[in-house]
Amino acid sequence: MIMEEQKKKKVLCVGLVCLDIINVVDKYPEEDTDSRCLSQRWQRGGNASNSCTVLSLLGAPCAFMGSLAAGPVADFILEDFQKFHIDVSLASEHAQCVLPASMVISNISTGSRTILHMNRNLPDVTAEDFSKVDLHQFKWIHWEGRNAVEQVKMIQQVVTYNGTLPQEQRITVSVEIEKIREPLYQLFPHGDVVFVSKDVARHFGFLSAEAALRGFYSRVKQGAVLICAWAEKGADALGPDGVLVHSDAFPPENLVDTLGAGDTFNSAVIFTLSNGGSLQDALTFGCRVAGAKCGFHGYDGIAEKFTNDCPKS
Repeated sequence: MIMEEQKKKKVLCVGLVCLDIINVVDKYPEEDTDSRCLSQRWQRGGNASNSCTVLSLLGAPCAFMGSLAAGPVADFILEDFQKFHIDVSLASEHAQCVLPASMVISNISTGSRTILHMNRNLPDVTAEDFSKVDLHQFKWIHWEGRNAVEQVKMIQQVVTYNGTLPQEQRITVSVEIEKIREPLYQLFPHGDVVFVSKDVARHFGFLSAEAALRGFYSRVKQGAVLICAWAEKGADALGPDGVLVHSDAFPPENLVDTLGAGDTFNSAVIFTLSNGGSLQDALTFGCRVAGAKCGFHGYDGIAEKFTNDCPKS
């Protein structure tokens, strides 16, 4: 009975939602030139927001917690959340602020995505905001590394909550350390599952996912799982048993759009682990879904490809 109740609980993603204005081009433009796009579209973006999209498409009930600014762009964002059946009751709206936006150049010749991001004055959610959350409705909470000092306080609230529950009812905590920013590194010891990016690994001088995991593992807490994806070389994970787990990449036939591939990988891993799958299954499924996503624009194709093929507990 408890297991069934736990399965129905949601995954919560805490972090950014923004507007992505995506310009699809056949070659990267030269500076100081005027060229036409093949297409242009608005898309809801932001790591935590994207992760919710993929989780929902895979069939996981999920919720987003982050900040919004009032106005027509926020209306577009909220309508899109609704389209994907994502709970936004924990999103907080800030008047007199501007919603963050990213201008994305998506090159179909190489699959690269170049991002120019603007976040003028919208504050991130705080530990005080988080203290009002009913934690009972969640089985997993994922933090996109942002305002790390506040996020550590939020995680500590979950640790306190978990301390009142038996192991099988506790919330699993995951964190993503993607950007090269010193304050984010304090998140390492606070996740049950820690995603560290290739960019951060290379910043520390590691030349492979395995080297990064071996080098960073002393930073995570006892019993944690550390995961590092390395683009076309797949992804590796290291758990408390010291055994390295690897999955090769699954590149699409035609590389079209890598925007959000990392968020897709994280979501597919979380989806599998939160449903009782093994670390190997999670890593392989993460690489498969992220690889497939790189073969089309946006995320809608994920549901078509994977909803009947998701790892089950």
